[in-house]
Amino acid sequence: MNYRHAYHAGNFADCMKHAALLWLLGALQRKPAGVFVLDTHAGAGRYDLSTGPAMRTAEWRTGIARLLDDPPAALADYLSLVRRCGLYPGSPVLLAALLRPQDRLACCELHPDEYRSLRAELAGKGVAVHRRDGWEALGALLPPPGGLHRALVLVDPPYEAEDEFSRLAAGLARGQARFPAGVFAAWYPIKHRAPVRAFHAAIREAGLRDVVAAGLWLREPLDATRLNGSGLAVINPPFGFEAAAGTLLAALLARLGAGEAGQGFAVERIVDE
Repeated sequence: MNYRHAYHAGNFADCMKHAALLWLLGALQRKPAGVFVLDTHAGAGRYDLSTGPAMRTAEWRTGIARLLDDPPAALADYLSLVRRCGLYPGSPVLLAALLRPQDRLACCELHPDEYRSLRAELAGKGVAVHRRDGWEALGALLPPPGGLHRALVLVDPPYEAEDEFSRLAAGLARGQARFPAGVFAAWYPIKHRAPVRAFHAAIREAGLRDVVAAGLWLREPLDATRLNGSGLAVINPPFGFEAAAGTLLAALLARLGAGEAGQGFAVERIVDE
């Protein structure tokens, strides 16, 4: 798949990832102490769905468009923020919109055009924007700066390399070694089951603890050439995440599922605490 995110902005996988991500940030913000948020593969920040790549693929029509046309109560906070931000906001714009004065956000993007767009989008908002490799950032930007003791790290790589799942497992292990108390959320595509099973096994073999995987699929994940589902592996999930994730996924499936055979969702604990 062409990962320039503009082609896929606002699709079902984006909606799943962003709804869960905002719940995680909200859970951490229940306490007054500041949170360091790191987006390792941030993209351009905001996407115009009415023109260019997004219009050519039109994946958003069966994603965010359906949710905005008939908003489920479980997704009200997420959808309200999407409307407030305008166009289709990527993860850095959504996260920046929810920062409190005591919170900090750092975003990394290596692609030059995406980096320039991201930097312009977040200018004046007190966000650190780095043109650097996201995998390297997991070591360089953790533990959190400025005396912050809590962190939410989103890892959403492009999945253009054949070994991306292996790099993801290794990156998560490296990041948690740098800051064991951090909450790490790693997005991954579900095309067919074997790579996902291998990724979950790699997480266990890496010695990571307290990991929950949330997955949504719109059809049986049997076709390796098609994005059939979307997953999010969360390390150190805040209290209540498993129940909340189930509610979010059920709401997403109710609006975005087309009744294809094998559609469904699951929240499973990969590794115990």
